[in-house]
Amino acid sequence: MALLSSECPDLKLIARGKVRDLYEVDEKSLLFVATDRISAFDVIMTNPIPGKGKVLTQVSLFWFDLLKDVLPNHLITADFDKMPANIQKYRDQLEGRSILVKKMRVLPIEAIVRGYITGSGWAEYKKKGTICDIELPKGLVESQKLPTVLFTPSTKAEIGDHDENIHPSKMVEILGSQELADKITNAAIALYTKASEYAAKKGIIIADTKFEFGLDENDNLVVVDEVLTPDSSRFWPASKYEAGRGQESFDKQFVRNYLESIGFDKKTSIELPADVISNTLEKYKEAYYMLTDKKIVL
Repeated sequence: MALLSSECPDLKLIARGKVRDLYEVDEKSLLFVATDRISAFDVIMTNPIPGKGKVLTQVSLFWFDLLKDVLPNHLITADFDKMPANIQKYRDQLEGRSILVKKMRVLPIEAIVRGYITGSGWAEYKKKGTICDIELPKGLVESQKLPTVLFTPSTKAEIGDHDENIHPSKMVEILGSQELADKITNAAIALYTKASEYAAKKGIIIADTKFEFGLDENDNLVVVDEVLTPDSSRFWPASKYEAGRGQESFDKQFVRNYLESIGFDKKTSIELPADVISNTLEKYKEAYYMLTDKKIVL
């Protein structure tokens, strides 16, 4: 059964994001619920992708475990039986798509890491020879591996607004600390590097991804929200990779491509056709299987 929006009246709803519903559990913990909503171009579509939130949750949990030696994360538990009683009463809605996490001071930066030139980066490069105003060599082609991994942050927009790509130097103005900006940069690149090396062995190219970070009570940097999911990353099948064109993918690029093909205005929520829904879910499930060698049961 698809979950477009969670309804948990005994829990304090803090926010509904593009995909996740966020509840306050107590003064130290939050509940992240991955719904089946899907957004593209910062617009939430009217119909959900049944089971997508469960796939996202399982993918994030896999990466949280694999990358915990690179940087701590905010996870307390994803075991529904270990969650507080006031959460367990909503088992039918929430099980398999929820994580109990520590409260963090979330930093107002989207930490984007790019290993390949695609998407908005490719669009900017064609116009100006740059990505986020970072100069790049001439003659790069679409989907080419970049000479070095690029850290290209963006601002975090409110729902309905668009994130704005910024030069890394502007991050210091937003955060008020060069040291913190450097920590985020180094952590994001380290997380991406370990993940992309692992994924390559499984036949997946991680072209780019987006991380979010927070600070714990001791001001230690912690990775929060989702990690390296098909919502926050571009996953390409390595067996079909060829520079110089757009790539097949295991992510929501399939939805973006459909919307571009119909002249989507990038403002108005619409209903996705059944074949786009089913094909997108299959791509997400295939990515999970390739990464983990496990089939996901929805």
